[in-house]
Amino acid sequence: MNMLKWIAFGAVMAMSMNVLAEGGGDRTFERALSANSKAMQEYAANQGKAPPLVKEYEYGMKLDVVKVVSVVKPAPACNVVPTAMTYEDSSGQLNTIKYNVMGVCRNNGG
Repeated sequence: MNMLKWIAFGAVMAMSMNVLAEGGGDRTFERALSANSKAMQEYAANQGKAPPLVKEYEYGMKLDVVKVVSVVKPAPACNVVPTAMTYEDSSGQLNTIKYNVMGVCRNNGG
């Protein structure tokens, strides 16, 4: 009976760690996006431009990218993760777009 308690305890701990890892990635991205937004506000002020608003990418959306200013580094994960890119369009306006990419997956085996 004691062994079953330890197995159940281990299973609960493993599941809770998995849940924390999921939420941790979201919090990490939000912190990175917040830091990027602050940096882009400073960049916009230095360039005499309006700070960019963050928009969600939608499939088929036409992007007018003339110059990439900043990219939020994707999380090191073996699944789809959010990222963001700030760019200048042909009118000189700054834009930030949030989208999903495959995370940077690094296996210990190679």
